[in-house]
Amino acid sequence: MDATDKEHVEQCRNGHPDDYRFLVERYQGPVFAYLASRLGDQALAEDAAQESLVRAFFALPKLKKPESFYAFLLGIAGRVAHEMRRAASRHAQRHEAAALATADPANPPEEYHLEEAIAALPESPRQVVLLRFYGQLSCQEVADRLGLPLGTVTKTLSRAYAQLRQILKSQQPTDALRRVEDET
Repeated sequence: MDATDKEHVEQCRNGHPDDYRFLVERYQGPVFAYLASRLGDQALAEDAAQESLVRAFFALPKLKKPESFYAFLLGIAGRVAHEMRRAASRHAQRHEAAALATADPANPPEEYHLEEAIAALPESPRQVVLLRFYGQLSCQEVADRLGLPLGTVTKTLSRAYAQLRQILKSQQPTDALRRVEDET
């Protein structure tokens, strides 16, 4: 008869770390599937699954309910997936910044006009726009971070979009204007 998660966790805590392999064998498939669905990339999901299992091993002393190991592992996997998505996003932003830095200054790309328009916004709407779209936070997360009611954040975003439309229309960058209109 197979030992329970609780028994394996307790064995690991009692100086038998080899028992962790039974937990790995039991949960590596489900954790990989969970991460693959969240990340959309098998190679990235494999890395995330390995990282999650390693973190779970080192966090075993903190596990209060050994019988809840799978839920504990999925919580760790969710955080790892979030970290990997953010890292990928930061990498993409650095890549875009490098492309802008090497672009011809006499002929700036359309994206530059949008960023210039965002920079022209007053501080409060600019902060909300930057957190929402460049920070990839939900409206609720923006509200929590800034200590504002959700309605204030959504109204500020709506007004900021209107201001961006006006700024971009005056500059006539059609692609950047379409991008703002697509997001609203």
